[in-house]
Parts: sequence; C-alpha cells; structure tokens
Amino acid sequence: MPLDTAETVLSAVEDGVHSITLNRVAKKNALTLDMYNAMTAALKNGEASDDVGCHLFLGQPGVFCAGNDIADFMKFAMSGGLGTPILEFLRTVASLEKPVMAGVDGLAIGVGTTLLFHCDYVVASDRSTFKTPFTDLGLVPEAASSLIGPRLMGPQDAYALLALGRTFSPDDAKRARFIAEIISPDAVAGVARGAAKEAASKPKEAMAISKRLLRGSPDEVIARIEEEAEHFAARLTSDEAREAFQAFLAKGR
Repeated sequence: MPLDTAETVLSAVEDGVHSITLNRVAKKNALTLDMYNAMTAALKNGEASDDVGCHLFLGQPGVFCAGNDIADFMKFAMSGGLGTPILEFLRTVASLEKPVMAGVDGLAIGVGTTLLFHCDYVVASDRSTFKTPFTDLGLVPEAASSLIGPRLMGPQDAYALLALGRTFSPDDAKRARFIAEIISPDAVAGVARGAAKEAASKPKEAMAISKRLLRGSPDEVIARIEEEAEHFAARLTSDEAREAFQAFLAKGR
C-alpha cells in the first residue's frame, strides 16, 4: 500500500512494515534536500498510521547511501547552515516511537552510516563499507553520532570512524555494534523485511515503551543534534571547509 512516494524515495506499507527505499542509483543514493523532505514526511505519516508497526530503510543493490549530494549541499552550505530539511529529518528519526530498522548493501557513507546509529536493528551484506569523511571535508560529526557513537562502540572505535574517517568493514561494524547481522547481498532485503515484520507483529504500545526504555529519552539526542549543527554551520564557512570542498569538486570534474 503506497504511503508517500517520490521518484528518488519510495515509500510503501506491507504486513505492517513501512519501507523507505532510496532510489537514486545513478548518484549512489546521495541525498538531496527534496529526498530529506520526502523521508521526513514518510516517517511522520508512518508514525501516525495504525497500519505501520515498524519502519525499514533500504537502498539498492550495491549502494545504501553515499551521504549528502555535494552539488545540492553546496547550494546552501556556504551560507553557513546544515539546512532545515536535514535537521528536521534528523529530529524526526531521533523521535520515532515505532521500531526502525535498516538493510544495507554496499556503500554507506556519511549520514548513510550515522543513520544506522538510530536504528534498532541493522543487517548488512558482506560487501558493505561504512565511512564518515566529516573531518576530511573540514566538518564535524552529525546526527548525534558524537553522542551515540562512543556509547555504542566505545571511544576508540568511535574516534576511528568519526574523526579519523577510517573505512569500516562489515566485521568492523558488527564488532562496533551498529549492525547485528552480516549476510549475502541477495539476502539483505528479505532478512531485513523479515526482522521488521517480526517487530511489526508485536503489540505496538509494548514495543514503543520497550524502545524508550532501551534508548532513553530522545531529548538528549536532539540536543546533541542541535549542538553539532551549530558547529557544522560554523565549520562550513571556515577556510578549511572551503578548501576541502573545492578539492572534492575538482576531483569530480
């Protein structure tokens, strides 16, 4: 049953599972502001729907999400801001009461990785890669990853991923506790949907309370999202960031 669809973000509900599938393969599912708006609307609709018991993020074969679309990002970045659509999406994800899961196959870059920290269960293929090149672009971590990351994986792994920008393999990600299962690429969607269907079949109020008990209040997470955004905005206008973005764009020419 369609819930909210756009060409690059496909949203549907089946068996209580609300799937949000990124569908911009030509650009490696890099996120535009329109895509953030579509995902936020889909999540809010799903939270309000009695037909939805669990949210599920999916990508395409070989690519989950390559982070922000740099060209789209640059339209507002140099004015010094993270962008209202991005912040609204992050606040929404942090506030979800229903379970949220993800199935990852291939690239998971930037927010493609930090989004997973907000998921209650993640499965990934054995060819997936996880990387957050924030400091390489003269920026700082986002999506409350600076808060959740150290708690989830410990300070050493969090520093390696979020500050040093090292690439994590599926084994690294499982050791760091932000994915639960490593499976074959062709099994990702099915296994992820199976886990989401399992969660969706359980009593909704009990699941919502259990999630709150396990994760705590979202207030601290949202406060960190806002704090990171302030630093992010300041960094966007720095000489370091300008030089890094110019070098990145030059590579693509």
